[in-house]
Amino acid sequence: MKMRTYLTITLAIVFCCSVALAQEHKAEPKQEPKQPETPQSKLMQFQMALMKRGPNWSPDPSRERAAMRQRHVAHLRSMFDANKLMIAGPIRDDNDLVEVHIFRTKSAEEATAMVNQDPAVIAGFLVPELHPWWSEDVMKKTAVSNKFTTAYLAILVRGDKWTAEKTPATEEIQKGHMANIQRLAETKKLVVAGPFGDNGNLRGIFVFKVTSIDEARELVATDPAVQAGRMAARIHPWIVPEGILP
Repeated sequence: MKMRTYLTITLAIVFCCSVALAQEHKAEPKQEPKQPETPQSKLMQFQMALMKRGPNWSPDPSRERAAMRQRHVAHLRSMFDANKLMIAGPIRDDNDLVEVHIFRTKSAEEATAMVNQDPAVIAGFLVPELHPWWSEDVMKKTAVSNKFTTAYLAILVRGDKWTAEKTPATEEIQKGHMANIQRLAETKKLVVAGPFGDNGNLRGIFVFKVTSIDEARELVATDPAVQAGRMAARIHPWIVPEGILP
């Protein structure tokens, strides 16, 4: 499935809410962001949870941890079955970021409630960091597979040359950035893209279906905004169930 032209919404859209950070090892509700002033856009709002190591994180494969992990997976499956969770999976190369979950809801309050019911969060094993996120609804609604595939998740952040000031030069870079997204989408290697909605350090994500992290890095390096230093990217192997990504 190709990503359609309405993915050309700017990653610099300003929204009205702030980042929801974990407090007392749980996510706190935040105000709903306003929809961007682009009525022609068919982007939809979702909620993304960056699940980070909590105070009780341990790599020790104990019986207690294994039991908690089973409850955690069962909770995720129940949300998949209820069509509340769009995709979720572990990150394999980060010392802090453990998993990424995307909820099929625009409500920060609803997403907060779901992550706070997660046994891994209750146990202090994981701490959620919630962000509103906008994307085309391209994830396939399917039964959760017991088979998994490796995608590459690029989290775009503000670069060293980032500035909120609009100039002819920054606008030209932005045009090149959006044109490059379209070009990568047409190769079917970039399968998901979209901006975060809280106007913070995190700007958006790319999800690549490629054979290696080196190839993902090469594709990100073609982005004019990355080349200009306005954005930078953190790229991670993301293990997700087969059949959900387009």
